Amino acid sequence: MITAEDPRQTMLRAADLAGRVLDAVPVAAHQDPTPCTEWTVGDLLGHLVAVTHRVAHIARGGYASDLPTVLTAEPDEGFAAAYAAGVDGVRAAWADDAVLTATVHHPAGDVPGAVGATIYVQEFATHAVDLAVATGRQDLLEEEFLAGVLEIARRVVPAQRDGFPFDPPVAVPDDAPAHVRLSGWLGREPRVASRQL
Repeated sequence: MITAEDPRQTMLRAADLAGRVLDAVPVAAHQDPTPCTEWTVGDLLGHLVAVTHRVAHIARGGYASDLPTVLTAEPDEGFAAAYAAGVDGVRAAWADDAVLTATVHHPAGDVPGAVGATIYVQEFATHAVDLAVATGRQDLLEEEFLAGVLEIARRVVPAQRDGFPFDPPVAVPDDAPAHVRLSGWLGREPRVASRQL
């Protein structure tokens, strides 16, 4: 259940969803394009690992800008193992209830921890969708969960995108799967987001 008061479990569910998709990415796909047009699959894997480090870091009082947004090389242990370890770090860093009301230094600015975690629900889930679409593994997505994430995205990212790192919303059918509607709201072209449906 997605709640504004304590979004940590939802954030971790989104992180776990991304992990399941990430685990299924073949090495041969690393140079393939993704709906996140500036990144290949390999870039997106490196970004997701980096995000786990940043999410844990801000819970401990650090600034997201202290750490890179994307890894420049695949970790020695591989992306899947590095991501799993990173998510374990997120769980540990966010375990204390005090983080929900503490100020965290998110890239969007200083916000209460509960707000930062809510934003990262969208981050993990959206990139899970990007990877699933890029690799043809939409079967790994949880459409009911992503419908809830879409509602978060509509609250967090306004239709007017001034100051937000997203393209304007792209119209998709109201009856499209939730992952397509989420992609469209965040500016991904529906023909890219639904190309392997």
